[in-house]
Amino acid sequence: MKLLIASDIHGDALCCEKMLEAAKKHGVQKIVILGDILYHGPRNDLPENYAPKDVISQLNAVSDKLICVRGNCDTEVDQMVLNFPILSTTGIIYDGEKDLTLHLSHGHLYSPDNLPPISGHSVFLYGHTHLVGFSEKNGVVCLNPGSVSLPKGGNPKTYAVYSCGEFSIFTLDGELKEVRSL
Repeated sequence: MKLLIASDIHGDALCCEKMLEAAKKHGVQKIVILGDILYHGPRNDLPENYAPKDVISQLNAVSDKLICVRGNCDTEVDQMVLNFPILSTTGIIYDGEKDLTLHLSHGHLYSPDNLPPISGHSVFLYGHTHLVGFSEKNGVVCLNPGSVSLPKGGNPKTYAVYSCGEFSIFTLDGELKEVRSL
């Protein structure tokens, strides 16, 4: 199983396009989006290439590859124009080859400080803060892939790739920043 994991597109069409190009380059089977797809939200500046209608078209074209959870900026109105589900606040992906469960959340309801019920060999994937990186809480590995459009904390625009028990963090320009094997 090979996944691209991204969060916080916030309607930036150019960043969404680069993310989809990265998915092709990495040869992933699925693209996991951890919420905040179309709207930039009242606390964020308008993304440089804000064009949510273009993001709708780009993502609807690959809807069969998408696994998404709802972010705090995602609404029922967004679901009306998207051809894939976005309204579940959590999700689970199981990698049977590695006996590893990936727990998905945007990060506004569940976070490393408020983990959902997790047991076994698991990783908690979340976005929301726009801060890329790994952490560990109560024995659970947590990964925030950062933001593909509005990174914070001086970070570059980033996403992660999961394959065979290994997580790699890349900049949107394709530079490998960090690798963590489980």
